[in-house]
Amino acid sequence: MDTAIARPELLLVADAVAREKNIEREEVLEAMEQAIQKAGKAKYGHEKDIRATIDRKTGDVRLSRWTEIVDTVENEETQMGSADARKLFPDKSVGEFVVDPLPPIDFGRIAAQTAKQVIVQRVREYERKKQYDEFKDRVGEIVNGTVKRTEYGNLMVEIGKAEALLRRDELIPRESFRNGDRVRAFIHDVREEPRGPQIFLSRTHPGFLAKLFAQEVPEIYDGIIEIKAVSRDPGSRAKMAVISRDSSIDPVGACVGMRGSRVQAVVQELQGEKIDIIPWSPQAATFVVNALAPAEVTKVVLDEEAGRVEVVVPDEQLSLAIGRRGQNVRLASQLTRWDIDILTEAEESERRQEEFRRRSGLFVEALDVDDVIAALLVTEGFNTVEELAYTPVEEVAAIEGFDDSVAEELIRRAEAFLTQRDNELHDKRIELGVTDDVASFELFTPQMLVQLGEKGVKTLDDLADLASDELQEIVGAEAIDEDTANAVIMAARAHWFGEEETVEEEAAEETGHD
Repeated sequence: MDTAIARPELLLVADAVAREKNIEREEVLEAMEQAIQKAGKAKYGHEKDIRATIDRKTGDVRLSRWTEIVDTVENEETQMGSADARKLFPDKSVGEFVVDPLPPIDFGRIAAQTAKQVIVQRVREYERKKQYDEFKDRVGEIVNGTVKRTEYGNLMVEIGKAEALLRRDELIPRESFRNGDRVRAFIHDVREEPRGPQIFLSRTHPGFLAKLFAQEVPEIYDGIIEIKAVSRDPGSRAKMAVISRDSSIDPVGACVGMRGSRVQAVVQELQGEKIDIIPWSPQAATFVVNALAPAEVTKVVLDEEAGRVEVVVPDEQLSLAIGRRGQNVRLASQLTRWDIDILTEAEESERRQEEFRRRSGLFVEALDVDDVIAALLVTEGFNTVEELAYTPVEEVAAIEGFDDSVAEELIRRAEAFLTQRDNELHDKRIELGVTDDVASFELFTPQMLVQLGEKGVKTLDDLADLASDELQEIVGAEAIDEDTANAVIMAARAHWFGEEETVEEEAAEETGHD
């Protein structure tokens, strides 16, 4: 018996919706099938497996109940035991379905309303999916849109047939838009969220400035000039580092343009944001100096391990280098990805003199020498007594004013000082109760062992209980890196596993005797 009901108008509706919403006809028909299926379940039972199909050529609607053949029935509404199935349907096997046609349903007002809601919801989901697929690969582009409405200061922007969110904190300070205003923004993220895909716009993102320059400067668009880094204080000031792949083209000049025409076009879009365009350099020191422009720099000291750079500027350049409220140095730090410390020449000189006095005093006290000899040692680059003790005699004797006898005596005093200090630290370590097992780690100096003891780390178990960052904090992160700290802790834990194996072996032996 054919239970199909001819509904050719469904195909006309599907075609109309597909054209209006710009989605596939098949997706609209699938939404209609789900709507009819939901109405069928409302009539025949929600727990049953009711399915609806629409003939894609004639519009015939068929409703049917599907029952799966299984060995063990868990749900009698949707499953049938294999024993019963063999009697009724000998040609069916486990895993297949028995399909029973159902009489077509007459849509009442409520059923029709429910079906409409399902169709509208599914069509909206398809629209959102299409929107996500369209924009997920457009992150990093600039789009033009129209402000549709404002919600708590956030702008809902219409871009084509999609709607995007431009949050209040992604707007340049002091700028405002009204409904219907045109706005240009940067797509910085596209995410799928429970309420559907969301397109997030920004006018404060560094990429927005970079893309604006790409639109204004043909050399950037063509790849001849590359923007290496951008840092922004939106609406106030920005820094952009550029490099040219053609030595005949000045990257800074090309970005500025004739009489500043190109940079001014970007400045106007960014509400008067001042833009410093600087040449990028692979040399970190040079790049930092360029980034701090317009301030002049007289000296740069890099600490690559710490990611810090110390910059010395003339006294009168300090305020210019730091900038208003620290803006210049902050932007330079963001641009170069180095932590920048700024000192004046006077401060640097004072600090250098203080460091010189500290090191000289160390040698005066440790070696029992006068200030002149101590100053000569510091001037020659000796920073610690250890360095002097392990330096060949001839190198020390080569210092102007020294001879072999003076060099030998200085080295002897350095060695005596270290021996006495290590003996005192050894006694201190014993007094603190730090065991020989802990002291057996060659990595630990006598000073480190005392530091461990003062923090209550006295046995292998104490050491094994530490985390790597705790060990680094006790002995100094500059003395031991994270990987080494982990290796030490794991070595301290080794005896735990040895004890477990011994217990297991003893238990196995006892079991064997029994």
